[in-house]
Amino acid sequence: MTQGHRHDAHPITPDWVKDAVFYQIFPDRFARSGRIGGMNLQPWGDPPAFHKYMGGDLWGVIEKLDYIKSLGVNAIYFCPVFQSASNHRYHTHDYYQVDPMLGGNAALRELIDEAHKRGIRVVLDGVFNHSSRGFLQFNDLLEQGPDSAYRDWFHVEAWPLQAYDDTRPANYAAWWGNRALPKFNTNHPAVREFLWKVAEYWIKFGIDGWRLDVPNEIDDDSFWQEFRRRVKSLNPDAYIVGEIWGDAHRWLSGDQFDAVMNYHFTRPCLAFFGAHTLDHAMNEKSGTGHVEPMDAQAFAARMTEVTQMYHPDIVRVQLNLLDSHDTARYLSAVSEDSSAHRLALTFQMTYVGAPCLYYGDEIGLAGGPDPDCRRAFPWDESVWDMETLALIRKLTAARHATPALQRGEFRVLYAQGEHLLFARPHATGDAYVAMNTAHTPAHISAEGVQHGTYRDALSGQTLVLGAETEIEVPARGALVLVRE
Repeated sequence: MTQGHRHDAHPITPDWVKDAVFYQIFPDRFARSGRIGGMNLQPWGDPPAFHKYMGGDLWGVIEKLDYIKSLGVNAIYFCPVFQSASNHRYHTHDYYQVDPMLGGNAALRELIDEAHKRGIRVVLDGVFNHSSRGFLQFNDLLEQGPDSAYRDWFHVEAWPLQAYDDTRPANYAAWWGNRALPKFNTNHPAVREFLWKVAEYWIKFGIDGWRLDVPNEIDDDSFWQEFRRRVKSLNPDAYIVGEIWGDAHRWLSGDQFDAVMNYHFTRPCLAFFGAHTLDHAMNEKSGTGHVEPMDAQAFAARMTEVTQMYHPDIVRVQLNLLDSHDTARYLSAVSEDSSAHRLALTFQMTYVGAPCLYYGDEIGLAGGPDPDCRRAFPWDESVWDMETLALIRKLTAARHATPALQRGEFRVLYAQGEHLLFARPHATGDAYVAMNTAHTPAHISAEGVQHGTYRDALSGQTLVLGAETEIEVPARGALVLVRE
């Protein structure tokens, strides 16, 4: 039996995630409330830069919660919100303070309360592998040298530390050699306790889970086992999702993470739905790397494998994403082919696991590799792709109304060339999704579909399917068939 099919242990995962639709927000770029003044900001909507700020804040997110709710979203994952001297805030200065530019702790308090009133959960980004030059304990090393009280909190190789002079060795371990991101010494008991206490503090504050940044770089199962024990003892329903790009079996045995960001989902969705229009140069510069086109048969085989990689209860809470702050936006990765993007979104919302929209996906926001994938959200509705927005709302409504689309198994019934038919079997009744990536209409065999009357959640039309019936699928289109 292969490793991917070993399901000996029975992990316990948060039940609510099986029914979740996530929305990822990069706080500096989503919405600016205007409540925080006196700052040197880029004009909203200017091309994003590595070091400039747009000035989005949490008060702005609060003002847009009804819009987010209207998308069918019931969980938000935020890129880091803690005090930091960077627009992305992966350079943490203070793990106990929300950045004042975002509105401070008071804004997060109100955001969590207002989100929870609307049935929306809040997951924060935990950056525990490294801090920043402005983090008090590392700053003490820069000021005090070998006499620092926090000398053993980091991996010091020699003195003096060179935190800013790129012409000389840094003399300390930093994330990927970036001296702005000194790596914690997580073997030190005080560091471990500090980070676990941070995790506990924000769970007590009311967040619903942690997305863990580069957790594989804290190469220590016992650290993450204790992290999970402490988080789950305070909130057994908290979601712990790790940023692991490759094989994640090590962290998904039930004693560390509930799930990972499912990049195994991302690449095949580029390869199949974007087969005609892949921008190879862009993908190679992006986090997803080189992608070769796939036909339906290869795609179906790969997505079936992906559903069998981990225990079924983990697969049902995997965070399925088409793009993120670390990759080119899907729309740009397929040369702005909106039909490919809409097909991929349809698959994302009907596949097993928790779909995660990256802010702006729903209105056709484009963007190349970082920093271009972090554009300001355009609140001028005249530039929105209304067809994609309408599709998202139909898909999330169908998902929330249909247990099979949330919790059903995944079974491919037909996959040839550019045509795909799959089932989501469930005790309450099966759902079926027919997809056609060709530029001409298709007639796909409905063999294997249970006889009965179905409604297409996208067009509203009713179909009566029986033996030997074929399903007509429009060019570059899909049907999401649910029981009448």
